[in-house]
Amino acid sequence: MKKIAKIIRVFFLIGLLLSLTSCGTNKLSNESTLKRVEESDSIVWGVKNDTRLFGLMDIKSGQVQGFDIDIAKALTKEILGDEGKATFVEVTSKTRIPLLKNGNIDAIIATMTITPERKEQVDFSDVYFEAGQSLLVKKGSAIHSIKDLKEGTTVLAVKGSTSVDNIKKAAPKAKILELENYAECFTALKSNQGDVMTTDNAILMGMASESTDYTLVGGNFTNEPYGIAVNKNQEPFLNKINAALKTLHQNGTYDKIYNKWFGDVAN
Repeated sequence: MKKIAKIIRVFFLIGLLLSLTSCGTNKLSNESTLKRVEESDSIVWGVKNDTRLFGLMDIKSGQVQGFDIDIAKALTKEILGDEGKATFVEVTSKTRIPLLKNGNIDAIIATMTITPERKEQVDFSDVYFEAGQSLLVKKGSAIHSIKDLKEGTTVLAVKGSTSVDNIKKAAPKAKILELENYAECFTALKSNQGDVMTTDNAILMGMASESTDYTLVGGNFTNEPYGIAVNKNQEPFLNKINAALKTLHQNGTYDKIYNKWFGDVAN
């Protein structure tokens, strides 16, 4: 009888432990992001610090600047009012979802393409930027389109990005060299470690504007719309972002920010 009672107690303790573990795991998903940002009067945005035109650290001011940054600030103002504060945390293609899941950031606005795979992990806002994958080469290159990426061609791309998967499908015979971020890829292209760099056209245009020796070729070969990502089960917060985004389009704020960073370049 004592032996049976002991077994029952063991199973009870195991069940209790599993229950507590489950509660700890689900705590973040059960917490209201909207309530938290409203109480703190601040939204913590995950942004890129290495992406010209979208999110790039300015050495002189020590502040990150770009299209994503200005959109995040405008959204924060719409959601929290004039006193609302937009705080920025640097993310990469590899770290942005883990940082969101861990609660280090409230939302991701970091040139993040909306994909079915990512929708399984996060929820996306309405599209806030229409982008497509393209190619960047040095002027005078023999590469003029995706059809020129053949065996012996080295393509530079960022680890963890959709660009890698897309280029493998579009140019299966080309060699893919994956690096940590866009800056490393562009440096590798300039030092002839690769023949061509690929990612979203908007990012490549930023690099081309930085150096007139490089140009985009072949147009876009994919449709890669950007979305703002939030944690699952945060519909009230997501609805606020979508409503704010709609307002920015209606009152002309979006167009003003867009023209500030891209002008006619992206048209």
